[in-house]
Amino acid sequence: MIGAASVWRWAKSFRAGGMKIANRGAEIAPFYAMEVLKAANDRAAAGDDVLHMEVGEPGGGSPRLVLEAAEKALRSSRIGYTEALGIRPLRERIARYYEEVHDTVVDPSQIAITTGSSGAFVLAFLAAFDPGDRVLLTTPGYPAYPNILKSVGVAPEILETGPETRFQPTPRLIAAAGPAPDGLLVASPANPTGTMLDQEAMSRLADYCAENGIRLISDEVYHGITYGKPAVSALEFSESAIVINSFSKYYSMTGWRVGWMVVPQELVRSVEMLGQSVAISAPALSQYAALAAFDASAELDAKVAGYARNRELLLGELPLAGFDKLAPADGAFYVFADVTRLTNDSMEFCRRMLAEIGVATTPGIDFDPDRGHAFVRFSFAGDYDDVAEAARRIKKWLS
Repeated sequence: MIGAASVWRWAKSFRAGGMKIANRGAEIAPFYAMEVLKAANDRAAAGDDVLHMEVGEPGGGSPRLVLEAAEKALRSSRIGYTEALGIRPLRERIARYYEEVHDTVVDPSQIAITTGSSGAFVLAFLAAFDPGDRVLLTTPGYPAYPNILKSVGVAPEILETGPETRFQPTPRLIAAAGPAPDGLLVASPANPTGTMLDQEAMSRLADYCAENGIRLISDEVYHGITYGKPAVSALEFSESAIVINSFSKYYSMTGWRVGWMVVPQELVRSVEMLGQSVAISAPALSQYAALAAFDASAELDAKVAGYARNRELLLGELPLAGFDKLAPADGAFYVFADVTRLTNDSMEFCRRMLAEIGVATTPGIDFDPDRGHAFVRFSFAGDYDDVAEAARRIKKWLS
């Protein structure tokens, strides 16, 4: 008798003309924010206006100094391969950043320049975990985390969080979830909630991980975009943590695809060898341009001030439209709203919002497959007038 699994494998190979198709891609859920972006672009191509609040991308382009540095590099530098870990001046400047901002000494040899934070996550997971290892992730959370883990054979395990812990993990929640995992991934500020771990909370998590042999991975890509206290780094509390950052968010360099990771000394050689094969190196031009980003703080802080103004507007207007439960937006540029008073289907809610009033937002199922039907994420990284107009349309639509 032929089992169901065998029939499925046979059917799959038949559809592919006899060629095997890996399960890996089929197990990856779509990124609904990008699906919404495609629908929004289709609407715009048809001649209808769209207000974009679906994608987490800084508005206004890259800093002037970054563009000038790139132009200079194109004219005077050989744009070829770099060392797998990145150009040394950039790694040294990042090390100085940790001393200046976090009062933490990091050896430049521990820093790897990567193809965005996405490339850093791939290298981190490959270097720190073996196939079959378990990494604990919180929901709501960034959907690429479990997808990348699955693609490298590591098992993501979900830890549900809620407003009672400000949508962040705690040692108590981790202990109650079962046997200690091999890794814990935290994000502060977090996507989609914008919540942060303060010094006490990060210290407790770092201590818990050290005591239980759990590798702590800290996503810090939204550092620099905060609306009160500055964000703390896991490096302030742990020598074994892997820290991942990017030039995409605060530094407004999304399309340049350049990020970095800080790894403990015992992982440096593994990350270097993996990087040599996975990407050879991050784009050289982007690395030279990123070096100038650290001198563009005046322009970048002005952008953050604009995000803060947009945030204040939404936190005032969304409750008037009926979104009465909002996650604390400590950082990043998102408002994560509970929409259970308005709908039990966030996907359909977002579809209608785009179709009927031209406002593109992201359904919560991107960030929490089980509970995301009750949430919507609003990005406020765009222009103030667009955010204000979106809020006006939403209030009128729901009235």
